[in-house]
Amino acid sequence: MTTRVEIADVLRSRLDGPLRSKAELLETARAIGARDAVVEALERLPDQKYGGLRDLWPCLPGIPIEP
Repeated sequence: MTTRVEIADVLRSRLDGPLRSKAELLETARAIGARDAVVEALERLPDQKYGGLRDLWPCLPGIPIEP
């Protein structure tokens, strides 16, 4: 299991600036060696563009903020 804090730590720099696709977010997570739980959570995202971390949370309702 992962948390929103962990996902934020992985994606924070990637979500600064223009909108990013699900594929780009997954690519970033894999490139930095994110844990499998983070990648699996991101794979559940709808295929759309995301402008910031707050855009992710409605799509990942079961992910807790912290452990």
